[in-house]
Amino acid sequence: MTDSVPGAPDGAPPPACPAHGPAVRLSGLAYQQTPSELYRTLRRDHGPVAPVLLDNDIPAWLVLGYNEVSYVTGNDELFARDSRRWTRWDEIPPDWPLLPYVGYQPSVLFVEGAEHRVRAGVISEALDAVDQMELASMCQSIGHALISAFAGSGRAELMEGYAHPVPMHAIVRLCGMPAGGLDTENLVRDLRLSLDAHEGEDPVAAYGRVQARIEQLVKEKRAQPGDDVTSRMLRHPAGLSDESVVQDVITIIAAAQQPTANWIGNSLRLLLTDDRFATTVAGGKLSVGQALNEVLWLDTPTQNFIGRWAVRDTQLGGRGIKAGDCVVMSFAAANTDPGVWPEGHVGAENSAHLSFSNGEHRCPFPAPQLAEVIARAAVETLLEQLPDVVLGAEPYELRWRPSIWMRGLAALPVDFTPVLQ
Repeated sequence: MTDSVPGAPDGAPPPACPAHGPAVRLSGLAYQQTPSELYRTLRRDHGPVAPVLLDNDIPAWLVLGYNEVSYVTGNDELFARDSRRWTRWDEIPPDWPLLPYVGYQPSVLFVEGAEHRVRAGVISEALDAVDQMELASMCQSIGHALISAFAGSGRAELMEGYAHPVPMHAIVRLCGMPAGGLDTENLVRDLRLSLDAHEGEDPVAAYGRVQARIEQLVKEKRAQPGDDVTSRMLRHPAGLSDESVVQDVITIIAAAQQPTANWIGNSLRLLLTDDRFATTVAGGKLSVGQALNEVLWLDTPTQNFIGRWAVRDTQLGGRGIKAGDCVVMSFAAANTDPGVWPEGHVGAENSAHLSFSNGEHRCPFPAPQLAEVIARAAVETLLEQLPDVVLGAEPYELRWRPSIWMRGLAALPVDFTPVLQ
């Protein structure tokens, strides 16, 4: 590969390493607005597994193929989650932007084997006690309150004003935090910074503030438990330590808030810009379900997930993967793999996407169902309250947040007939 490599600034080719060969930088990508072009280019040049360079030119493998991603996520004994296996830690600076993703924490995300099964089971039981009808009603009430704040203006920006606050308010209530208030707003802001920081922002410091706030929450719930997810985890017979509960509550909130917010925003964008939905959007319950599912296929909120680490030398997609190599799973690329799915594979009845991952480390039951309850309630409530809502900009003017990891709009402006309160 020469100086035409995508992602190389100013025409300069990215460096190569003996194990990977010419690699593509995933930071500073020109493809951040249209990552599907990146995935097509990588498939063409490398096949289902491509050598890439993370921030600071740290080498890794990006898995693009549906079958290959399914294989990695379904083989924990070969591609494990404990990031301490990585052989590149001596090259990682203490302020590395991806540390919130890969820095080992004793959470359900990184523990393995029997401990992971116990921790995931505690989360599943705590979430399974959530009444989904009550959750939908809660999200409708949250949506109504948010809409009332801008309904009289006839214009709104829905990402900051609606798509992000709905799941934020819902998940903090489920975990036992008070709704609203500066404390909660700061928590959500820091969660977003830790996962999707812009230049000049410190994701590592933001994650530290998140951890401190959840430590306080767990302390409060240990002293005065309630009917909430955190309290149920603390009193579970498995007897998890406070540290374990802190780490796993952070995982629950982080996994629920930003991905669900982007799922809401991406679905609203589809409903407001795609002619297939335009004629039915006002009534919309069937089309909302189709939009939610189609987004998981074509604009999944979590594009790429870092990662897995090879336990031993192996082969994947024709590549020699060394023990300790980092493997990044591209759910977005896998969901659109033309080698597996013919044109038109998406639809309300097809849920074989990998947007919630696969295997033992997938999103634990019933987290995907709860996320869908929140997203569906948010979208339907908005369309019911503002039935003539239209996009407040040309579709081509909408910009995505500059991230190769998350897929979400920077802003979603809309216009509608003002509603008198």
